[in-house]
Amino acid sequence: MARPLRIQYPGAVYQVMCRGDDRKPVFRDDHDRVRFLQILADSCKSYAVVLYCYVLMEKHFHIFLETPRGNLSEFMRQLNITYTSSYNRRHERVGHLFQGRYKSILVEKEAYAAMLSRSIHLNPVNIQAYKQKPRKERAHYLKGYPWSTLPGYIDARKRVPFVEYGLILGAYGGDTERGRKAYGDAIRADLAQGREISDKIAAQSMLGGEGFIDSLRRRLRGPVRELPAAQKLRGYTSKKRILQAVADETGVKAKDIAHARGPIRQLAMELLYRHGGLKGPEIGAIFGVDYSTVSQGRKRLKGHMEKDPELARLMHKIEDHLST
Repeated sequence: MARPLRIQYPGAVYQVMCRGDDRKPVFRDDHDRVRFLQILADSCKSYAVVLYCYVLMEKHFHIFLETPRGNLSEFMRQLNITYTSSYNRRHERVGHLFQGRYKSILVEKEAYAAMLSRSIHLNPVNIQAYKQKPRKERAHYLKGYPWSTLPGYIDARKRVPFVEYGLILGAYGGDTERGRKAYGDAIRADLAQGREISDKIAAQSMLGGEGFIDSLRRRLRGPVRELPAAQKLRGYTSKKRILQAVADETGVKAKDIAHARGPIRQLAMELLYRHGGLKGPEIGAIFGVDYSTVSQGRKRLKGHMEKDPELARLMHKIEDHLST
């Protein structure tokens, strides 16, 4: 069977699923799940990904997200490699954790986001142990399942800060008590009626109406599956503005940042990657180093910020500066 197409562009919306290698667990306990969600939150911030839903199961996970910068592959590489490294260290193992490539379905947001979110949230009761349970029992289990975004959709007190709830609840009357109740009612109706969404997926990788599918096919007809440079740069901040923001907040002149040592230069590298859309070799050229030095510097910065709250606050100040 041919592999499903990988289609990326700014603003694309996906359902993504990753399964454990050889169908083995990817989460052994709650510590693993908490760690995964920490890495997921960090990765969403680093790659400017908007997260709408997630469900963590024992042997796989589902996430529903939007990529304003068209960078799903980079985001998933970072998420899976970072979590695999953490998992392997903790459980004293080596090798792959996930089974091959992740599976992604490109989604027409306006028409299918609400329906797809419900399909994802139903996963915990779609396993054999719960399929034959009474509907009321399955609904109660879903409502209390802690490794899902569903509790936050029906009860605002149970939300996590790195998930965007408004888009999907907009289809149910908004992010209000009434809208949250309507979403819960729709979940219970799905449990009663057993709705399936898989038969609406085209070419193993696209979920949308005819117009949406046709537009994707036209996008793929070109000789190269790349976006024009102007589109590719949409949503990024210029190198000059990023370096000036670092200069304004640190007191180091913009022209001297490339030669600065320690955290200031590492901050600039991370911001050029995160907000400028530059790759390791491009950042290395700015600082006169190779791409491996850039990668190591960004990793060291993360460790420094975890230990130094002042450095973390400086990063937030610069990002706030760039957002104005």
